[in-house]
Amino acid sequence: MSFDHREPGTPEPVWAQAPRLRAARPLGLDGIDRLVVLAAHPDDESLGAGGLISLASRAGARVRVVVATLGERSHPLSPTRTPADLARVRRAECAAATEFLADGVAPELLGLADGALDAAGEALRAPVAEAAAWAAAGRRGVLAAPWGDDGHVDHEVLGRAARAAAAAHGVECLEYPVWLWHWGGPEDLPPHGVRVLALDGAARRAKDRALAAHASQVLPLSPAPGDEVLLGPHVLARFRRPAEHFFVTPRPGGAPDPAAVFDEVHRGDGDPWRVDSSWYERRKRSVTLAALPRSRYRRALEVGCSLGALTAELADRADSVLAADASGVAAERARHRLADRPGVRVEQRRLPEQWPPGTFDLVVLSETGYFLDAAQLTGLLDRVAGTLEADGHLLLCHWRHPVEGWPLDAADVHAAVHADARFGCLLSHTERDFLLEVFGRGARRVPGDGTC
Repeated sequence: MSFDHREPGTPEPVWAQAPRLRAARPLGLDGIDRLVVLAAHPDDESLGAGGLISLASRAGARVRVVVATLGERSHPLSPTRTPADLARVRRAECAAATEFLADGVAPELLGLADGALDAAGEALRAPVAEAAAWAAAGRRGVLAAPWGDDGHVDHEVLGRAARAAAAAHGVECLEYPVWLWHWGGPEDLPPHGVRVLALDGAARRAKDRALAAHASQVLPLSPAPGDEVLLGPHVLARFRRPAEHFFVTPRPGGAPDPAAVFDEVHRGDGDPWRVDSSWYERRKRSVTLAALPRSRYRRALEVGCSLGALTAELADRADSVLAADASGVAAERARHRLADRPGVRVEQRRLPEQWPPGTFDLVVLSETGYFLDAAQLTGLLDRVAGTLEADGHLLLCHWRHPVEGWPLDAADVHAAVHADARFGCLLSHTERDFLLEVFGRGARRVPGDGTC
């Protein structure tokens, strides 16, 4: 990735209107008792996670800030400062900034070579692993680091090391972008895991003071050529938002085993989702059927049929329906419910691994996408793209509220399809409780209500 900080980059209003940021799920800090923020250079911690540090510290969490380099190569053409001079300046600036964000916290400065973290090897991996292990010792430990695809070699090396260490120690990993906001656009956001942390007035003031403390970056070193400001107003505008955004790595271990989970759910309750008695469920099915662009389909696949309530209504709109569920208990009950419906077949299948043969002109993913992990969701979209007929449709409908205990949520699942060039959004319907969208294969993306 090549970019120039002096160029205007992506205007902040473009990001302010980005649908994926506007729809991002809130990042909850409840229960965090240990937080480690890793930074590649002094100022990264303030730019990308200053609000997080302030809020977590005020909530009583133990906070550590670990900075890999001293950023001594920030002004390679400076006629007034040597790299050694800049290292001393930035060391002091980082200490002052961290104190503004969290009283009594001093940054841990590793002193690795600026611009060369890709060659640091064990000198970087070991302290990152130690930080992850320390976070894992808490009730809810969190590791935050620069985004592993941020476009700057130091950010990417550190971010990916943090990802690996968090997975190895079983802790949450929050990745914060810095330079993405400059070189990228809304289409460069990751397809899932975008979270937003609202900053209160105190956190915003602390962050402003911390940014100002990095004077060698936010002000010119001198009027001389080579001493120009690095983080000009156009760059800082992206970090003076009332919120910070993080990309959440799906939790270690991925999704739980859906067959075991939903066998237990269906054994414990004859109608766990109240599909027959709930007005919400009955109305949602009506909206789902009304959203289908065609009155009739040839061969439909329903991924995750549960008791078969939606399957029965899809059967009125398709010549044949294959309904699949990972739970053998659910599949057996759906099979019994639909025994007298011609053209309907119910099978126990773990999708996408046990994808059925043949092609489909309708695939329905209703209230099931967030029971996959990121890799499984990618695999499912590959299967759909490979078996959906040219005139076919992919329908997704998902509960918009947090889904506890699973890696993804509705925003993650739908964002992944929007980010896949093999699909184009034809229809989007958003309510307080659910999001319903219909996609075509390679269909033209049309303006919608902020989702399509």
